[in-house]
Amino acid sequence: MGTVLDSHFLALTAIVTVGYQLLFFIITALLRFDKVTDFAGSTNFVIIAILTLALKGAWHFRQIVLTVLVTIWGLRLGLFLLMRILQWGEDRRFDKMRDNLGKLAFFWIFQAVWVWSVSLPVTVVNASDRNPSIEARDIIGWIIWLVGICVEATADQQKLVFKNSPSNRGKWCHVGLWKYSRHPNYFGEMFLWWGIFVASTPVLSDAEWLVILGPIFLTLLLLFVSGIPLLESSADKRYGRLEEYRVYKNITSPLIPLPPAVYGSLPAWFKVAFLLELPLYNPGPGDDPIS
Repeated sequence: MGTVLDSHFLALTAIVTVGYQLLFFIITALLRFDKVTDFAGSTNFVIIAILTLALKGAWHFRQIVLTVLVTIWGLRLGLFLLMRILQWGEDRRFDKMRDNLGKLAFFWIFQAVWVWSVSLPVTVVNASDRNPSIEARDIIGWIIWLVGICVEATADQQKLVFKNSPSNRGKWCHVGLWKYSRHPNYFGEMFLWWGIFVASTPVLSDAEWLVILGPIFLTLLLLFVSGIPLLESSADKRYGRLEEYRVYKNITSPLIPLPPAVYGSLPAWFKVAFLLELPLYNPGPGDDPIS
């Protein structure tokens, strides 16, 4: 079907994303119902991927594969988060936003930016007329995506089971993948979106390479803004005075899964320089993560 507004569907996907997020913002603001927030974000990715694939109408194999991968990820995460919040109750992130329309609006605007920017690789691939043969970069990207979604889904399920057990009340999750990473779900999410980018590269040319800003934005967001910093701060406040938690934090990688015996034996400078043990996650003095 070809071009809609612009040849890369950038304007179209921006309009669709803003409209979709605006709809859920109105629902949240008027009904004070914030249980659909993550569902709205995740499913927006699915809408963009399927819409651009259908509108272009080329149905290249690479386009179909990337659209399917994004759809699987979006539906899996969206439904998981929706079921979890329905089970757990209110989303604590909105405790200070429900009575502040400005803060609530900013959150939804930021979510729209997140969806649109991270979707850039699949958007541009689906809009492209180029259709080179499948090559190593495609396969590598798909494998990276597969590893990433398996890690993310496994980590999510392990934490859900852990938190739902009455015997674990008041404890932090340190089983399964969480034994090797303090945030394995975020590692999986970053990894799979970098896989989408790698698999998109065979069709990119010139300014289209700027779609790398999508996975870069996601990575920076989770590392420095709304992902790891918030959860680290929350965990430190809840468990920081427990010796077991302090030991766990010192021997467990913040992101990249590693055996605790290996990570715990590494020097502090190496952890900071190569394994993302940022001072932001460790406000305490010296090697002690909790002051």
